[in-house]
Amino acid sequence: DALRAAARDRGTLAGAIFHSDHGSVYASKAYAALCEQLTVVQSMGAVGTSADNSLAESFNATLKRELLEGQAAFPDQATAYRTVFRWANRYNTRRRHSTIGQITPNNYETAYAETTSATLAEAA
Repeated sequence: DALRAAARDRGTLAGAIFHSDHGSVYASKAYAALCEQLTVVQSMGAVGTSADNSLAESFNATLKRELLEGQAAFPDQATAYRTVFRWANRYNTRRRHSTIGQITPNNYETAYAETTSATLAEAA
């Protein structure tokens, strides 16, 4: 559902890379077909390679640290959904990231898309 929503919201995911573990959902023929339909490149790390998912693990650790603040879990699913949605929205639209030049991920992505489009136009 999230992959379909991303394609719907962005218009296309052509060339995007979806990196995951070897979970049964991600390794299924149905998921591979969805990725192919959306022109998403599937990427899976080697089994048992913990460093492979270090970026995702770091992201999840930050999310848990900032949202749960020592609690074991959210009180219910609706609270979890609302809280994570608000956090992710702030993370992508307002929070500046040192790795990408102290700008937000949304601004970085927009600038990248504009640069890529201009480069492609010049090449044509």
